[in-house]
Formats: sequence, structure tokens, C-alpha cells
Amino acid sequence: MTPTIETTTPNVITIRFDDVAAGWEQWVMLRSDAHHDSRLCNRRLETEHLQLAQARKAIILDGGDLFDAMQGRHDRRSSYDEVRPEDVCADYYGSIVRHAAEYYKPYADNWLLLARGNHETGVMNHANTDITSQLAYLLNDDNGGRIKVGGFEGWVRFRFKIQTTVAQTVNLRYAHGSGNSAPVTRGVIQTNRQAVWQPDADIVWNGHNHQAYLLPIKRERVSQAGKVWHDLVWFVRTPGYKGRGEWDIEKGHEPTPDGCAWLRFYVDAAASMVRYDLMMDLR
Repeated sequence: MTPTIETTTPNVITIRFDDVAAGWEQWVMLRSDAHHDSRLCNRRLETEHLQLAQARKAIILDGGDLFDAMQGRHDRRSSYDEVRPEDVCADYYGSIVRHAAEYYKPYADNWLLLARGNHETGVMNHANTDITSQLAYLLNDDNGGRIKVGGFEGWVRFRFKIQTTVAQTVNLRYAHGSGNSAPVTRGVIQTNRQAVWQPDADIVWNGHNHQAYLLPIKRERVSQAGKVWHDLVWFVRTPGYKGRGEWDIEKGHEPTPDGCAWLRFYVDAAASMVRYDLMMDLR
């Protein structure tokens, strides 16, 4: 089943599935922080997960920092020890975009979101270059993709029509994230803050600090009719695929997992509704 994609407002994507029924399922890959152009990227695992997404006919959502992009002349973090040899050239940003497009083009049909992380916005701020939009253009233009470019944060609304009558929506709120690596809390403290000011989210997805967790928080709600009920919001953080470099070792940063998260929608025939599972796939 091919979903319908709508972007009626900035940074809000609606993915519609019509006439779903018992036996239907849809996988979604949640990934961020690949730092694909870095020597420290675990490309073996990244490829394994992307091929699994193909096999599952999964929708791919990327939450930012797909690029490392730190080797430009204006970046104070630049280190040629981390740049891949094929990208050592005057047209550094053009090179990493072209090589990324070559690598990701087999998965363009599955890809629906390319969001920006701090590494991509850093390039925009210092070099006036939008490498995220450039990659999306190459993947869409050359491979017939329909990838949407997202901001640093936004929403993905999954809308389902069950047997043409019952409508249901699952709201995923994504943000690349901010702050440091949070070696003690893993960034979990943010979930309590986000639960307060993101009340419409069913799933809250963050990246950035290369940590990983799945955390449920149950909420008490009250309906217009005065009925008290409870729902569950899931918080997920994806770690990405970049390992530790010399800078991380010198700063005493701990190793973090590599991997992504998977979201699986399926129809509960007994309840006539769409349910979902969330799971981490880490190494």
C-alpha cells in the first residue's frame, strides 16, 4: 500500500494510509546522527539497517546529522583525520553531497523525511550552503523519490482509515536535540519537560547526543464529557552510527551505541484499530 504524503504547513508532514485491514502492517525506520561522511561512521551497520528497511518496505525518517560536514575551512572543529579520502578536494561540501546521493539512491523509494541537525545548520550558517536540500534534490530528481526536507524540529502525522470507516491518527514529534552527551542521564531528563509542552504527541523522537533509550510516560487526561482516562506517550532517542574519535577520547567521552529505532504499525482486528510497537536495534 502506497501512502499519500501531504505537507500543508511547514515542518508538518501527514502520511495517509487508506483502507487498512486485518493483516496489514507498516514499518518505519527512525534514524539520526549517521555522520555518514566521517571515517568514524559505522557504514557496515548503517548499510545493514537500510537493507533491512528495504526488505520490510519501511518508511525511512532521518532526524538530522546525516552529514558530519565538519571539514570545511570555516569550521573550527575540522580535522582531516576524520575526512574520507574521496572527499579531500576543493569542492568539499559538493563532494560529500554527491557521494551521499550515490550511497543512498537504492533507498530513495523508502525515504520520506530528511531533517536538519546541528551539523547541517552549521554549514548553512557558516558556508551559506543547504546540503540537506541538495541531497534531497539529487535523490528525488534522479530516482523518482518524494523526500521532504524537514527543519530542526517538526511533526509527522500518521493517519489511518480502517476499512474505509474508522479514522485514527498517531502523532510523532521529532527534534534533532541539543545539549551535551549527558553521560549520566542520557538526556532522559528532557522527557519530563517535553511531556509538559508537547501534549499532542503520541511519540517524541530525539537524536543528537548519540545516546539511546525508549521510555514510556503515562498521562492522565479528561474528556469534554468529564471522563477521566489515561494514555501513553513514548519517548525515543536514536544514537546514530558515529564512533569515538581522538577528540572524544581526550575529552573522556564514553562509548555510545550504534543503531536506529523501528516503529511498526499493525491492525488489531479484535479492537478494529491501529496499534504500534517501538523497538531499538543497537550494537
